[in-house]
Amino acid sequence: MTPDVEQQRYDAEQITVLEGLEPVRTRPGMYIGSTGPRGLHHLVYEVVDNSVDEALAGFCKHIDVVIQADNSIVVEDDGRGMPVDAHPKLGIPAVEVIHTVLHAGGKFGGGGYKVSGGLHGVGASVVNALSEQMEVQIQRDGYVYKQTYSRGKTTSKLEIVGESKKTGSRTMFKPDPEIFDELEYDYGTLEHRLREMAFLNKGVRITLADEREGKKKKEVFFYEGGILEFVKHQNQHKDPIHGDVIYFEASRSSSEGGGDAEVEIAMQYTKQYSESIFTYANNINTVDGGMHLSGFRSSLTRVFNDYARRSGLLKEKDESFTGEDVREGLTAIISVKLATPQFEGQTKGKLGNSDIRGFVESTTNDRLMAFLEQNPSQAKDILNKIIATYKVRLKTQKVREIARRDLMGGGSLPGKLADCREKSAELSEIFLVEGDSAGGSAKLGRDSQYQAILPLRGKILNVEKANEDRMLSSDEIKNMITAFGCGIDVPGKDDTFDLEKLRYHKIIIMTDADVDGAHIRTLLLTFFFRYMKPLVLNGFVYIAQPPLYQVKRGKDVHYTYSEKEQDRLMKRLTEEAPNAKWDIQRYKGLGEMDAAQLRDTTMDKSNRTLIQVTVDDIAQADEIFSMLMGDKVEPRRRFIEENAKYVKNLDI
Repeated sequence: MTPDVEQQRYDAEQITVLEGLEPVRTRPGMYIGSTGPRGLHHLVYEVVDNSVDEALAGFCKHIDVVIQADNSIVVEDDGRGMPVDAHPKLGIPAVEVIHTVLHAGGKFGGGGYKVSGGLHGVGASVVNALSEQMEVQIQRDGYVYKQTYSRGKTTSKLEIVGESKKTGSRTMFKPDPEIFDELEYDYGTLEHRLREMAFLNKGVRITLADEREGKKKKEVFFYEGGILEFVKHQNQHKDPIHGDVIYFEASRSSSEGGGDAEVEIAMQYTKQYSESIFTYANNINTVDGGMHLSGFRSSLTRVFNDYARRSGLLKEKDESFTGEDVREGLTAIISVKLATPQFEGQTKGKLGNSDIRGFVESTTNDRLMAFLEQNPSQAKDILNKIIATYKVRLKTQKVREIARRDLMGGGSLPGKLADCREKSAELSEIFLVEGDSAGGSAKLGRDSQYQAILPLRGKILNVEKANEDRMLSSDEIKNMITAFGCGIDVPGKDDTFDLEKLRYHKIIIMTDADVDGAHIRTLLLTFFFRYMKPLVLNGFVYIAQPPLYQVKRGKDVHYTYSEKEQDRLMKRLTEEAPNAKWDIQRYKGLGEMDAAQLRDTTMDKSNRTLIQVTVDDIAQADEIFSMLMGDKVEPRRRFIEENAKYVKNLDI
C-alpha cells in the first residue's frame, strides 16, 4: 500500500511549538504524575516546597495551608517574600517570571537557595498552568504586592495594594476542572505529607486548616525534636526495646571536599521482625535508597560487630553479625541535605551522590559508637536483640538458604496453580483467589491464554508477627513466591529478589466482599509490603472488584459495584418502569457466582474494574501496617472506634 504523500509530509509545518506553559497543560502527567487525586495533591506540595525552601534557608518559621470552602488552596508563609523587582533578562517582575516561565526560580544555580526541596523544581509555574484561578500576595519592602494568573497566563499586572511591616508570600489557587478528574481534596492525604515535612524540618510550624462545610478542622504540626520525634511517631504502635531514640547530626563544608552537606539520623530498636528505614534527601523521600542508605547500613554492621567484640559478646572465633542481624526490628530515619542532589532511577527515588556515602558512614561510626559507650544499659538491650536474631540465623541458616535458593531457582510450579499459556510477563496476569470453590469458578471463567489462577486456602500467615523462617515455612506463601518467580525482597541483600524474573505483570487479589475477604486482602498486602515491596512500588499489584449486587428481570441483568451505584441504578429503573419487579441479589462471596458471571463481571478485561495498589508515602504505609497487623491491641481498637461510623452493610 502506497502512503498518501500529502499525509506523510514531514517539514517545518509539522513541528508544533508549545509556548509558555502550554506543554504543562498538554502533558500534565509529565509534571505532576497524573490528573487524578495524586496530581491534585501534588499542586499543594509544589507550593509548600517553595515555603519550605525559605525555611531551609533560615528565613521562614510558619507555613499555613488552608483548604477553602470551594476546594481552593491557600499557602502562606512568613519568609522574605518573593522578589518583585524586574528580572534583568526578561524585564518583567521576578514574581511573574516565577509563575509564568517553566524552570525559573531560585533553585537552579542562581544563588537563591543553597539547598532546596521539590523533586523537579517546576513549582509555581506548573501550579499556575493547571489552575483556573491563582492569586499571589507578597509582603516585602514595606508594601503588599498582588498579581493574578489563570491557566498559565498573567491576568493582571503586579500592583501595590497596601503597606505592611511584615514579610512573606501568600498563594491562592483553584485547580482547573478542565485538567483534573476530581477536585475534592483529601484532608488525610495533606495531613500526612505536612506532618512529614514538619518532622524533617525541626522548628518549622506548619498549620493545616479545612474550611469546608461539615469538615471544619485545624491541626498544627511542630516538632522541635525533628526526626527524633518522627521515629517516636513511627514506633507508637510498636514495642521499643530501649528507652531513648538514638539521634545525631553532622555538617560538612565544601572546603572539606564534596560540597556543603548535612546529615541527621534518628533510630530505635523494637520487637518487630521487619526493619523500617526511611531515607530523605532535601526532604524528598528516596524510596529506593541510595548512597546515604548504603553508608548507614555499612556503618551499622561495623559498629555493632566492633562493640560486641570489644565487650566480649562475640569471641574471636565467632562469626560476625550480618546486616540482617543488626537491622531486624530497627526503625530509622536518615535525612541528608545537600546543594546538588543527583537522583537516579525511573522514579528519581535513589540518591546517587557517591561522596555522601562516606560522610554518612563516618558520622554513624563515630556517633553511634559514642552512644553505645555512654549508654551501656541500652547498648546491652540492643545487643541482646541482635544476638537473639544472630543465633536464630545461625541455627536455621542452611535451611533458610536452601529455601531461598529453591524459591529463586525457578523449580517446579505449585500444583494448585492453573498457569496461563502466555510466556510474556507483560501480557500475563495471575489471580490470587480466596478458597477452592471460587478458584474452581475462576479456572473455568478465565482466559487461559493470559490468565493464571492460584487458589489460596484460608487466611495466610500474618508476616507482621512472624520472622522470615516462619514465613518461608508457610505453604501458601511458598506457593505464591514460586509462582511469581522473582524471589523475596530482603533489605540489604541483592541476590534474593529479581524483578526481571517476575512471571506476571498483574498480580490480582480476588477475595470475597465480606470481613474475611477484607482480612485476607490485608494479610496479602502486608506480605507484599514487607517481602515484595518492589512489586507494589512498580504497580504490579491489583485488587479485583467483584460486584456487590445483581439486579435481574428476565434476561435483563445489571451488576453494580457500590452502594451509590446501586441506588442510582434502582432510581433509574424505577423511573423507566415504575411497576416492574426486579430480583436483587447481594453477593457475599465469589462462590455465589458461576464461572460465566465471574468472568463477565470481575475477570474480563473489557468489563472488569481493578484497583491498582500504590504507595504514596512509605512511612505512612509502614505505620498503618504496624497498627493494623502488629502485636499492640490498643491502637487497633482506637482505629476501629474512630472509623466504625463509616461502616455500612457489615457482613460477618
